[in-house]
Amino acid sequence: MGDGPGLAAAWTAAAPADPIGYPRFRDLVLLDRNFDPAGLKVAVSNGQVVGAAYAVRRLTPLAGADLELGTGWIPFFFVRPDARGHGLGRELLTAAMDWLRHVGCSEVFFSSYTPNYFLPGLDRARYPVADRLLAGLGFEAGYDAVAMDRSLVGYAMPAEVGKRLDELVGEGYSFGTPTGDELTALIRLAGDEFSPDWARAIREAVVAGMPLDRIVVARDPVRRILGWAQCATYEGVIERFGPFGVLPECRGTGVGKLLLHLTLTQMSAAGAHSAWFLWTGEQSAAGRLYLGAGFTITRTFTILRANLDGSRP
Repeated sequence: MGDGPGLAAAWTAAAPADPIGYPRFRDLVLLDRNFDPAGLKVAVSNGQVVGAAYAVRRLTPLAGADLELGTGWIPFFFVRPDARGHGLGRELLTAAMDWLRHVGCSEVFFSSYTPNYFLPGLDRARYPVADRLLAGLGFEAGYDAVAMDRSLVGYAMPAEVGKRLDELVGEGYSFGTPTGDELTALIRLAGDEFSPDWARAIREAVVAGMPLDRIVVARDPVRRILGWAQCATYEGVIERFGPFGVLPECRGTGVGKLLLHLTLTQMSAAGAHSAWFLWTGEQSAAGRLYLGAGFTITRTFTILRANLDGSRP
């Protein structure tokens, strides 16, 4: 290869509002367990990287033995401003899609690749040219996800949330940092009830040295874990909130709101200036909870999909 630093520099020049440094590019792309150099299409002019498109399919299952055969992803593509207007973006994307067809994929998603996505989808408002290009290649919108942020400057747990905490504790519920032995139950709950990728993220973050006090769990009176919330899971970024989940049977009891605010309290105490995350549904129960807790929508991403056999999705 040898193009890593040049790819990161060209990416930043092409998308200065979403820059990337080489170490992060290396960790999330080149060291990804599913990385195949044949899927990384790079354009070079006069010895300088001017564009790239990256295609990937699973070589290692996200969970169990499921390789999601037939599905591929294009986590990113870019063209430097000084190389635009000559069809290079279309050429790179076409090469990436052709490679996915060659390795047996029948569908492709743009950007929403786990475990190592950079953004959950296309920010159409920020990148309208990319939107038109992807549409011309057969990509259609599936659904939208929103990113949200909340300042923690002057944050304090709302009085009604503190009151509910006292009530639940009085009934025998408990909230706090999980013990090492509780991690097994937490990871199983995350994987079985929510997402295998969340289970993976928790496991890998703890093994990598994330302090356990970055996680808050809720337990019922017999110490069964009902839900959890955490921060610093992804790349060690303390201001990044999540993942966060509560068993359906506990929704509407205030447990989820408590976990959210207890984690915000922990983040603030650890010196975080803000809390943010990249992906939720605006109208979902979680989305409404975040908005009610003072988060605001900062970006909207559209998850895009295309068939690779030439038919429309």
